[in-house]
Amino acid sequence: MNVSEVKIILVEPGGALNVGSIARVMKNFALHQLVLVNPQCDYLGEEATRMAVHAKDVLESAVSVATLPQALQGCKRAIATTARTRDFNSPLQSPREVLPWLLEASAQPAALIFGREDRGLSNEELNYAQKFMRIPTDAGYASLNLASAVAISCYELAQSQPHTVETNIDDKEIASLEVVEAYYKQLESLLLSIEYLYPHTASSRMEKFRQLYNRAQLQTQEVAMLRGILRQMQWALTQPGKS
Repeated sequence: MNVSEVKIILVEPGGALNVGSIARVMKNFALHQLVLVNPQCDYLGEEATRMAVHAKDVLESAVSVATLPQALQGCKRAIATTARTRDFNSPLQSPREVLPWLLEASAQPAALIFGREDRGLSNEELNYAQKFMRIPTDAGYASLNLASAVAISCYELAQSQPHTVETNIDDKEIASLEVVEAYYKQLESLLLSIEYLYPHTASSRMEKFRQLYNRAQLQTQEVAMLRGILRQMQWALTQPGKS
C-alpha cells in the first residue's frame, strides 16, 4: 500500500495556519487526502493558503464533513493520536511502532486521526480507531503543535513505506469501518432491549465491545454473520412464549 492511500483526518481544527502547514507537509511526503471534521476555521482562506505555499491543491481538494464516522467511510484501519494515557486494552504506541500497520496490504484505505489543538480527541472519538499512537516527547513539555505532530507522522509513514508487511488476508475481505459501525449500533439496540445494557451505562459498556472487535479485525462476511445472529435474536424475542 502506498502512503497516498492514507487519509489525514483533522477533527475540528481551529487554526487556519495549522491547516495550511499540514497541507504543505502532506505534499512533502506524497499524502494528498485531507479530511476535516467540522472545521472551526477558514481552511481555504488567506492564512491557510499562505502557509500551504505550493500545496494549495491539497487544501482545495480537502473534504469537509460533519462527523468522524463520515470521515472514516471506506477505511478499514484507523489510528487515533492522543497525548494522554487512556483506559484502553490497546497500548499507546510510537509512530515508528504503529504506522507500518496502516501500510499493510489489507489496510487499504486507512486513516490517521488527529484531535483538536486544545484538547485532542474525546473518548467517544477514540472508539472509532483500532490502534492508538502517542509521539514520545520530553515530560517537561509534552504538548506538540498540531502541524508538528502531523509532520512527524507523515515523515514516519514515508519511512515505513519500503518495509510494508504483506498479510494473508485479502484486502477485500476486511470490513470497512462504517460496516462495523452499523453492527455496533444494531448490537447496542438489542442489548438495550434485553436490558443487558442500560442507557446510563451503555456508552462505557459498548467501548469494551468495540475494543474486543477492533482487535479481531473483522472480515465483511463475519460482520454479516454476526448481524444475522442479532436479527434472529430480535425475531425470536417477538415470538409468543419466547420472551
